[in-house]
Amino acid sequence: MAEVAAIVNCERAIAYESPDHLIPKGTKRDNSTNSWFNLKLYRLYGWNTYLRILDMGCSGGGFVKECIDDGHFAIGLEGSDYSKMHRRAEWRTIPEHLFTCDITGDLDIYAPDAEKRMLFNVVTSWEVIEHIAENDLPVVAKNVKKHISKDGMWIVSIAPWDDIVNGSNLHQCVHPEAWWIEKFTEIGFIPRNDYLKYFDGHFVRGSKAGRASFNLVLTLPENQLPNIPKETPIQRALSKWRGSMLQKILNLIVTGQGCRGYDDTVN
Repeated sequence: MAEVAAIVNCERAIAYESPDHLIPKGTKRDNSTNSWFNLKLYRLYGWNTYLRILDMGCSGGGFVKECIDDGHFAIGLEGSDYSKMHRRAEWRTIPEHLFTCDITGDLDIYAPDAEKRMLFNVVTSWEVIEHIAENDLPVVAKNVKKHISKDGMWIVSIAPWDDIVNGSNLHQCVHPEAWWIEKFTEIGFIPRNDYLKYFDGHFVRGSKAGRASFNLVLTLPENQLPNIPKETPIQRALSKWRGSMLQKILNLIVTGQGCRGYDDTVN
């Protein structure tokens, strides 16, 4: 068995009281990736920059594996042990990079051979944060703050609707976008609409990924994010075209496969 990529010390290894663990849905189904988001991210930080990426709520671990395959360092945290126990999706291919962890408890991540806390350029939470009870949001934010680098950003997608399964609402914190912006500001993060505009809807979950959820790009007041690269008219046009409804329809007609690059794989 390969050595672990990081040491994850957490207050609780499993979110035992979470509806997502008690009634597995996304945690036993989702394995989303979007290569266009990855390309946008690498272009933003510079093609030669080695990135550290933390995916909080990684489900099947597809996004983590794609980042690793692209030559970067990435680990994923998942509150339920369903995928681990069933060796589902990437838990059978990169288990040393995936960890069970309740992100609503105290969390510290270290390199295996270092005592210094590991910092990440990018922290992502793809349709995870609405599953967290409102009272637990400050702890989640604290964990992000402890592990984000000085040039780091926290990218989230949020589904603002109820998700009722067997009489239980899997979404414990359902609010419109304006509420979330105010809440993130209250707990110390700054929404960056300029970087949101740069990604132009190309996220792993939300927006052009074919979902009605919305995305936010967040950072800390003292952080210095990389400069947004200038795009040529051709690059901007390609960004608008890629993942658009028209492209999806045409691609479906021609190939019968929909839009490649946006993958909500069900495993």
